[in-house]
Amino acid sequence: MNGTRIVRTYYVLPCCLLLLNLCVELVSYKARMIADTYLRTAAIMGMALFGASVVSFLLAPAIGIGIGLLHRGSRQGGGGAGEVGFLLLLGVGVFVLYYRVYILGPESVLPLEWHNPPGLAG
Repeated sequence: MNGTRIVRTYYVLPCCLLLLNLCVELVSYKARMIADTYLRTAAIMGMALFGASVVSFLLAPAIGIGIGLLHRGSRQGGGGAGEVGFLLLLGVGVFVLYYRVYILGPESVLPLEWHNPPGLAG
């Protein structure tokens, strides 16, 4: 297994799945506006199923290609600082988003126009 594949398997794909989980949390937050519980559950499940496909087939490979380009450029430029910086930035970005969504609430990452009405925010 080469280094790029290891990074993709053990770091990039899990980060993408964490981002997918955040998206599902936001969909769940917005789905509280759907009164029918069966329809609400179907909407959340649909997002999770569709989102997992998007992450697996589009997002993770795109980030992997980006890492490959950074890795190639940083090797030619004198070391792996570009790749390490990108990976650290990705990890910190995911952490900050998780903190905001789970500690401050989903409203903290959504525009004001997308907030649920006060009775449904909880």
